[in-house]
Amino acid sequence: MERPTRRGLLAGGAAATALLAGCTSTDTGDDGTPTSTPADTATETATPDSSYDVEMAPAGTVTFDAPPESVTHYFPDYGDMAVALGHGDSVVSMGLPSRFHTSHYDELDGVRFDVDSLTKLNGDSGIDKEVFYELDADLHLVDPQWLVHNSFFGLDEADVAEVRENVAPFLGNTIFRRTDSWHDYRYYTLYEAFEKVAQVHREEAKFEAFRALHDEYVERVQSELPSEGDRPNALLTFAAADDPEAFYPYRVSDEGTNKKQFHDLGITDALAGTGIEGLSTNDRGQIDYETMLEVDPDSILVRGHETKTEQEFRDTVLAFMREHSVASDLTAVQEGQVFRGGPIYAGPLHHLFLLERYATGFFPETFSGELFDRGRVSDIVAGEN
Repeated sequence: MERPTRRGLLAGGAAATALLAGCTSTDTGDDGTPTSTPADTATETATPDSSYDVEMAPAGTVTFDAPPESVTHYFPDYGDMAVALGHGDSVVSMGLPSRFHTSHYDELDGVRFDVDSLTKLNGDSGIDKEVFYELDADLHLVDPQWLVHNSFFGLDEADVAEVRENVAPFLGNTIFRRTDSWHDYRYYTLYEAFEKVAQVHREEAKFEAFRALHDEYVERVQSELPSEGDRPNALLTFAAADDPEAFYPYRVSDEGTNKKQFHDLGITDALAGTGIEGLSTNDRGQIDYETMLEVDPDSILVRGHETKTEQEFRDTVLAFMREHSVASDLTAVQEGQVFRGGPIYAGPLHHLFLLERYATGFFPETFSGELFDRGRVSDIVAGEN
């Protein structure tokens, strides 16, 4: 039975109450690889009174009478989806606003976002439950299990249930990585999650326009790629300092959505077969230059530098590596194949620019300049597609 909530939102009864839901089916990863995951019915339906349902694991079904005017976000990838759909003004928060990188909007006419207006959810001592009451949003577009299973947030299932009961429903799925042991329910690819957000905002036509643009773009780039044997592997890491000595490793082979641009380009995982795992809620291990030298990757991708230009990155991080007694022996450093690693949370607009960045960076003899039509993207955001 469905329970009415404030401002015309209805949280599906048993489906929304059970934070883990679904049955087994076959999903497809962002690089087209089939993956066996729990699934929901992935449908959106309209009832005779014009309300509509959006279903997404793990929270279940939420029924809307109208699109939400204010939405609590944690993940910048979902914020980027809202901006793409023309609903950036509905976004009222981020876990860490500093990780919502928006410089790419400067290249899109009429697309802007004020990161300074966002409320920061993740404080020095975790997440204060009261912030959800203060924001008083129409919807929490946050995976509830992400909040529960990150112990440094200080929230438990009772807290999430209370917020859902007294403020607004939850809807959302952690998609940026697939390395967390607690995430035993359905994953979504970038465009599967994007479609859900489009359903929430009733912007299905914009979503279809973006999907068509994306598919054409990726297919064109892939048709011009060098043969598989001529594509490099990459070591993807996080180290925010200009003079890094230790790195948190990621796995390029992970199906998380922030690796999509690497999968689209056929970049392989330098850590394959090494036994080194990727960063997750449960694994916070680091590696040093000695470990890197044992792997000696073709290229190195360093996250934590998205506020820098490519030249600023080369003048600081790469320059430091070239002078380092161990790092200077790495093939990637000697050949200048060290790049900014991209945002941790990458939405559909991010992806368009990231695919261009890495296509031109890894394969400069094949790709150069702008690889997709900025004007077409701006028109879709504005509803002029």
